[in-house]
Amino acid sequence: MTAIPLPALLPGPDRREARDRLELLTALLNGPSVDPVFREDVIRIPDRHPLYPWHCAVVDCERPRWQKKDLCAIHAEQWRQAQGAGMRKSDFVHTAEPLKATRTAEEVRCRICPERPAFNRALALCHRHRNRWRAHHRKHGEDADFEQWLAGQRPCPSYGHCCTRACEELAASPLGLCQLHLDRYRAAGRPGGAGLPDKYVQRFELHDLPVPVSYDDETAFRQWCAFQPPVMRVGEIDLRGLRPLLKAEIKWGLHAHGQGGERRPWELPWIQGLVNSCHRQDCGSLLEMDLAQCTNGYYRMIAREMLAELRLVYLTPAGTREDGFLQTQLFGVLFPKRSGYFPLTDVPQRWLRDLLWEHLAGVLRSPQCPRTSAFMDNARKSCVELGTFLESHAPAGGHDPAQLTAEHVERYVAEVRRRERMKLPALTLTSRDRVSKVTITPIMRQTLFNGVRLVLRTALETGSYRHIGLSREFIVAMPVGGRALTRSRSPFPDEVARALADPGNLERLAADHDPGDQGMRDIWEAIVYTGRRAGEIINLKLECLGRYNGLPMLWHDQTKVGNYDQAIRIPEPLYGRLAERQRKTLDRFAERHGGQQATPRERAAMALFPSTHRSRDGHRPLSYNWFQSHFRPWVDDLDLGNVVPHQARHTLATRLLRHGASLSHIRRYLGQVSERMAEHYAKVAVSEIEDVLQHVWVAGPGAADPGELLSSPLTPLHRHQAEALAIDLSRRSTPTEGGFCTFQPVVDGGACPFNLDCENCDKFVMSGADLLYWRRKREQWHSIAERAPDDTTADYLHEVFAPTARAIDGLEKTLAGLGLLDDALALDLRRPQDYFHRLWSTGFKAADLARTTDDGEPTQDEAIPA
Repeated sequence: MTAIPLPALLPGPDRREARDRLELLTALLNGPSVDPVFREDVIRIPDRHPLYPWHCAVVDCERPRWQKKDLCAIHAEQWRQAQGAGMRKSDFVHTAEPLKATRTAEEVRCRICPERPAFNRALALCHRHRNRWRAHHRKHGEDADFEQWLAGQRPCPSYGHCCTRACEELAASPLGLCQLHLDRYRAAGRPGGAGLPDKYVQRFELHDLPVPVSYDDETAFRQWCAFQPPVMRVGEIDLRGLRPLLKAEIKWGLHAHGQGGERRPWELPWIQGLVNSCHRQDCGSLLEMDLAQCTNGYYRMIAREMLAELRLVYLTPAGTREDGFLQTQLFGVLFPKRSGYFPLTDVPQRWLRDLLWEHLAGVLRSPQCPRTSAFMDNARKSCVELGTFLESHAPAGGHDPAQLTAEHVERYVAEVRRRERMKLPALTLTSRDRVSKVTITPIMRQTLFNGVRLVLRTALETGSYRHIGLSREFIVAMPVGGRALTRSRSPFPDEVARALADPGNLERLAADHDPGDQGMRDIWEAIVYTGRRAGEIINLKLECLGRYNGLPMLWHDQTKVGNYDQAIRIPEPLYGRLAERQRKTLDRFAERHGGQQATPRERAAMALFPSTHRSRDGHRPLSYNWFQSHFRPWVDDLDLGNVVPHQARHTLATRLLRHGASLSHIRRYLGQVSERMAEHYAKVAVSEIEDVLQHVWVAGPGAADPGELLSSPLTPLHRHQAEALAIDLSRRSTPTEGGFCTFQPVVDGGACPFNLDCENCDKFVMSGADLLYWRRKREQWHSIAERAPDDTTADYLHEVFAPTARAIDGLEKTLAGLGLLDDALALDLRRPQDYFHRLWSTGFKAADLARTTDDGEPTQDEAIPA
């Protein structure tokens, strides 16, 4: 049967199916939130429906769309030619000539005998009267008057309705089949051999005699009629002939599909095809349907989504435990790009499966539920592997927990470690190709041990292990997986970086590996320019660009560290490329919506790089797997070895560090919180360590020994000392007005105990980036003193400002001695790129700067504080 197991149809005392499912669905469908369209057996979908489209996009065209296009067959061919000529879709749909419908939503009946279907739709005449009119027209030629001829015609008796179970159309012949089912019957090879006498009209109907029907096997004919699907008409989903419960389930599935925020449109032929499959299988419910018999993938896709919605109606969380799966929506959780259905039946032992279910349910209920489903996958993998081992090496296949001891865990641990050491495959776990088994690596070993240990520890904490008879020794014998050895990614080597940024190679990336122009090159260049994580670029919103005070800015979300609506300045070339991508995305939206441009509300929800297959409205971005599947072949073509996109982020970080950015600024810019990675950047950037070796640092004005030399070219540091100094300077300071504060409680986020009196604090540090700020302050003080009412007040003001003035003079002299004075005077803190200047990492204590002016000009042999 179907690969998606659902609860048995037999009612259980703890499950909602004990009540009448049909009654439950009927009550839901009659609710005020359900569109009345979905309550009828023949569902007539309105024009331009966003989720169930069927109308041609050309304005006033009455024909249905063709295949998976938004145009009818004739307009689709016309658009193909117009597109080749460079025409825009929005212009085509407004200028193309609309076409009249060839098929109607309602059955057309004969205007003379209303109980017979029309054979000629234009004249609205049945087959018999059509033939009579043709004979009359041939006889009288141009003198034949149609209205006069109609007045002399008599209606013919009805053939009744179509004898197929699901069809209520009028029969087209004495055989008892409508015209469509008559065509299907002939195409099927006439099962049962039903036939009519020759010239039955002249021999029987003209004499008002009943027409006899002959059969080779009437039972076979009736059986064929019983399983025939209904006639599909334009804009309709015909559920007639289905069992009542199955009808209600499909109606509810159609309604529920429209409730999600990012739902894929369903074509009406797909839905009707699923209905027809239910007819052929004679299902009483979607739960009974065998999806393996559905040859069309779209039918299976729709059925799976409907089944997922029915689980939420039919089941409770306890019910899913009994049936061996988890439905995360029942706990109020739906992980990104997951359906919510999580099977657990691969775990062989029922007791272990129940413990796994309890552990996962507890995590889903907790406020600290993770944002991805990785914890569920890891726990299931570990339990499947342990269960498979116990099935082969434990008494009774491990199904009786009372017979399990700590020895079984120890043997399992030894087996996993043996496979890790010998690089052997796992017992059951398969790789992504679903064929080969995954090899046990240190990371896989860690996953297997930690995953099952969490499940068993949860049973230990809740006491549920006692109820099943599992020994405590079995649980505590499971070891911690430990930390697997992980290596930090290094920046790109120079030759690799040049190859990945080469214009010719980028052209090949776009032409050969992204023929659909979904934005592969734009994503990669944005990663290189900005150093963002690949997921942060892929998930960019359409309206992520803007100019503020003339500067091009990029807005993005750093979801990994919880930073949202972050803005960074980007170069003009990247701004132009992403702006062009915005235009392409909007043009494609208009093309998919018949030339209709996106509204402001729709643009706000659209992705810059939308998926072309899973998001008709452009809300769902491309996946990281899609990006990797295109990036990896490109790198292989370039023969660059094992490089990954994330190395671009490390490359940018080391470049920033080399050009004077401190580690705190790099962490803030890249949205990074890991101290380990920050230290890694400092260790790999060789040239920036050389800069640290050349820096000169002195004690501040409030220190016990103002001007004490910390480092200078005459007192060189060892490389390890320089690395430690670079990391320490970033950790032990925080920006404040006019400089930096090095008081550790304040750096750690606490309140200042000195009432923010920075200028008189011995923890206050001035850097070269603050020179222009303090120069303006000094000019302001001089101006105030000059406007004093008397000399005494002026002298007092000069005396108050004197320490700070000496510090400013010392800062100028020290920067001049280091050759940085011109850079400091040219530094404009209103430009964001200057925040990464070397001057930011060159700091001085104010007291040392003041003392520098008292000592006069430094000699060549003196160390210049820096």
